[in-house]
Order: sequence, then structure tokens, then C-alpha cells
Amino acid sequence: MLLLSLPLLAKEVSVLPDFTRLVESQGQAVVNISTIQTQQTGAEQFFPKIPNLPEDSPFHDFFRRYMQPYSGPRKHESRSLGSGFIVSGDGYILTNAHVVESASQITVKLADKREFKATVIGADKKSDVALIKIEASNLPIVKQGDPDKLKVGEWVVAIGAPFGFESSVTAGIVSAKGRSLAQENYVPFIQTDVAINPGNSGGPLFNMQGEVVGINSQIYSRTGGFMGLSFAIPIDVATNIAKQLREYGKVSRGKIGVMIQEITEELAESFNLDKPRGALVVSTEKDGPADKAGIRARDVILKFDDQEVVASSDLPRLVGNTKPGSKTSIQVWRNGSTKNLTIKVGEMPGEDTVVIQRGQNKPSENANRLGLFLKELTDAQKKQLGIENGLLVEDVVAGMAGSAGILSGDVILGINDQDIKSVEQFNKLLDKTEQGRHIALLVRRGDKTTFISILVDK
Repeated sequence: MLLLSLPLLAKEVSVLPDFTRLVESQGQAVVNISTIQTQQTGAEQFFPKIPNLPEDSPFHDFFRRYMQPYSGPRKHESRSLGSGFIVSGDGYILTNAHVVESASQITVKLADKREFKATVIGADKKSDVALIKIEASNLPIVKQGDPDKLKVGEWVVAIGAPFGFESSVTAGIVSAKGRSLAQENYVPFIQTDVAINPGNSGGPLFNMQGEVVGINSQIYSRTGGFMGLSFAIPIDVATNIAKQLREYGKVSRGKIGVMIQEITEELAESFNLDKPRGALVVSTEKDGPADKAGIRARDVILKFDDQEVVASSDLPRLVGNTKPGSKTSIQVWRNGSTKNLTIKVGEMPGEDTVVIQRGQNKPSENANRLGLFLKELTDAQKKQLGIENGLLVEDVVAGMAGSAGILSGDVILGINDQDIKSVEQFNKLLDKTEQGRHIALLVRRGDKTTFISILVDK
């Protein structure tokens, strides 16, 4: 019986996939990404302030002896790990936006152990895609595949650095395609059961031909660890985002101005639909594209640009991937029959797109008195940030500004009570400041604006 079972066992083993060639040929283009986030915190978060008590109070001496006084702002550094992959030989790398978010320093480690400082070209929060760059040449690059050709049940492979373990390889199958996740309406995720853990984020998902078909982005977990549900951004979606970030510094998405909800079986019956499908229009934005096209509340959108809207979550993705300003067809269900309309797609505001290059930029000026390398913002950057003036902090060297918590990537909007419009104006105001005096810089960091006080010393 044992001899008879051996050929059968050998036959079964022979059909199992072999990932060795894939890893050998494509693994060199996968990188590890480590980041440092520097945050300024007040010392009062760690030590209570001494109460303002009179000297003859019986408690004054107690607080003076045993409570540490507030000593001004402190800097706190946090570190995180992620993965990425090289898409061009001159150093462009794709990863997740959340991997490089708020990073004051980004280090990329190649498979051959070389390390480079990286600059963020752009990061799009809505899709969780980021494009970064290192100064290098003749780098190995990945081959890109077609996610549309993926089949559910097909083998796929991930390479990354889970928990910092470099060049780790995990494998599994495609569990589903076109998944929509909560708060993630612009990406048709590839669901897999490939083991993905912290540190894998931003790494590539390969098909068996050694082609990248997705970027590993997130997991579904009740415990924070891997539970068999992983989600990857299709590579064609990521490539389109990266192209826009590289060429235009932002991502343009279509908008039609409707509030929608899912069609349930009960609602389908109410609207005389044959089955639950489409997106039910709850309201339209006044004078928006949908309003102008004649779309009304209670319409059910069945098709957009000749593509079926199976579920309401399909519509934001279809509209978002449409070029703003273009005219397209839209089919609605109204009063028991279909109606075809033409709609001119508007543009969604890009408030979640980061267009400022952070990190180790090559300074365009000498460091000023505070230790800052400053650069004037372009008109496109001002428009994207919604500001009329400001200076980009390209880099910070050891000095007064760094000690106060100014970071590369910050935007300086003003000094004391004056708006800042040029590097020359800033330096003139700085030169007039006497030694030993404080200045207040109005600083924009991400979507927050605050004043940071700096003591101007030698």
C-alpha cells in the first residue's frame, strides 16, 4: 500500500507552485523603508506646572522642591517601518501614503544593503499611494502586470519587511477582486489570504509570472495581527496616481455632486427594479454636474460611462477615475424605466493630496540665521494648500529652529505679525531681530497651523 501511494504523492507535490525563480528575479527591486516622525510636545504633558502660589504659602516650598517647572517645548521622535518597490532605474519608488506620512526623514534600504535618503514626490491619502525618490541610477525595477487578468483562486506572492524582517516572502491566493472598504471608495481592492503584517505595507504583490499586480496596503484584523484578510491596491490604479503626482503634483478626480445610498431588496421592490442594483440618489448638489444634467433625487444610477453600477460603492470609483471636464453618459432608473443622460464631470477638491516634497531636498539657498533652508512655494503648491503666501522649509540644520521643533516640509506663513511672501523678506526681518529676543513663526504642518516661538541667539 505504501509503494502504491508514493507515485500519487509525488504527483500531488509536483503541482505545487515554486516561487524561487520569482523571488530571485524580482526580489532585488523590493526595498525596505524606515521613517522618523518628529513631533513637538510641551513639557507640561510630562510634568505638571508649578501652581502660581504666593511665597508665604505653606505649599510653595513643597511644589518648588518636588515638582519640575515647565521647561518649554520638547521634541519626540517616533519610528516606523514599511516596504516599497522600484519602478524606474533612476530611483522612483512606489509605496503607501501612510508609510511616509508626516515623516521628517525617510531612509530606503535596497536588497544589496545600500541605504539612501528619500524625498516624497507626492502622496495621495484617498488611494493610499505615495511616490518617493532616491538619488541613484541603474537600479533593478519590477515588471508590471495586469490586475484585470487576475483570477480568484490564483496564487500570488508578497515580498516585504514584516516587523522589520527584511525580504520576507509570503504566498497565498486571490480571495476576491473589486472589494470596497469603509472610507476607501476610490480603490477596487484585491483581497488575498497572503500573510501581511506591519512592515509589509507598500510592498509588491506578484502574480506567478513575476509581475506586480498590486501594492499591499492593509489588513482586516480584530487583534492587530494577520487573520487571513489582506487587501492590495491594483497596480494600474497606483501607476495612474503616481503618474499624476509626478507630472502635476496632485491627483485629479471626477465629481458629479450626488449623495447616494445602497439599494436594498425592499427599496428595489419600492422602485420596481428587477433586483437590488445601482446607486440610489438621495440628493444632488445645487448647480452641480448631476443637477445640471437633470439627475433628480430618487433616481437610481444604473450605468456610468457605459459601465454597470452593481453596488452604490462602485459609483465613486467610476466617477473618481473619470477626467474632470469630460462629458460622459449616465443611465438612470426613473418611474419604472431607464433614461439616458449626458453629464459633464466636475473636479473633486484635492485636499488630501500632499504636493510638498519633504525630507532631504537639495537646499536652494544657504542656511539662514535660524538654521533653515527656505524656498518660495510655486503657484500650484499655494493653490493646493489654499494659501496666498508662504515659504517651504527644505531642510533644517542644527540650530535654533531645529531646537524649537521646525521640521523639513513645514510651511512658514508669517513671522510675528507679518505675512511672509519671499525668502528675502524673511531674512531681512530676521536680521533686524536682536539677539536674546523671541520671534513667533506661523507654521503650517499638514492641515494644522500653529505659532512656534524661537529664541534668537548667537
